[in-house]
Amino acid sequence: MIPRLHERTHTPHDPLEEALGRPLSPNEGLTEHTVVAHWPGLDYFTLDDEQKIWTSVQWAEHLEEALLEHPFAASPDDDRRAVLHLDVRLHPEDRQLTSPEWAEVAHRFARVADIEIPGKESGCRWIAVQAQPGRLDLIANQIHLDGAWHASPTDILRRLSDESRRIERDLNLFRVHTRPTTRPAIRTAATASTQLASVLTQLADEQAGPLATVRGLVEHTAYRVARQPGTAGTETAHRLELIARRLHAIQQDLDTTAAHMVQPRIAAAPPTARRTTHRSP
Repeated sequence: MIPRLHERTHTPHDPLEEALGRPLSPNEGLTEHTVVAHWPGLDYFTLDDEQKIWTSVQWAEHLEEALLEHPFAASPDDDRRAVLHLDVRLHPEDRQLTSPEWAEVAHRFARVADIEIPGKESGCRWIAVQAQPGRLDLIANQIHLDGAWHASPTDILRRLSDESRRIERDLNLFRVHTRPTTRPAIRTAATASTQLASVLTQLADEQAGPLATVRGLVEHTAYRVARQPGTAGTETAHRLELIARRLHAIQQDLDTTAAHMVQPRIAAAPPTARRTTHRSP
């Protein structure tokens, strides 16, 4: 699962068109199979008997409303580009997710990016769109309902990357490895195998390992390249994201290999001596 953060925009129209893969329409209604998740406060905007299937144009207007209601809301550097767009893509070998699973992914990314803050009623308006195979788009307005500007976390890229790894494990996606949870109840002395396994564990370390540093640099480069105009930059960024994914798979392989190296082997029991009985002729 590969998250990608787009450059913020002034309106949600372009991000929503990109998420749908087609122009916005005042006639086409988007069902819950397309808009798989949204900010919790939306329930207060619709009556129990009101039609909840909105058109794509209505969804764009709903997301844009905070910009129009608070014309002076801006970031500390006087930036009015308040629409955040994040897309998440499955690896080609990932299994297809169901609508409830996509909804779970949307809420988890919204929380980790501080778009959805539990218990905050006047937070950001956001929706999650699943209109293209293997892809989820999260679109949010960073102006709160009370007019306050919501600043993204400074480490948002690292947060999104870490959360994508956790989601892969939780949803049992491509190349998920788990460490053996059971160990034979046999004490083993430190051997050359355990020392080598320690080296592999250091290489695979998610916090301070060299491969984690390389993967982080590749992911950061992909993010910077994606912000450059033109389709060539987008394609290059996607290739870099796949490289980062392969690096993470290598880390998992090394971690699993290290776990197998330190797993003690149970020695085979010596063969039982055959007892023979001497018989007199």
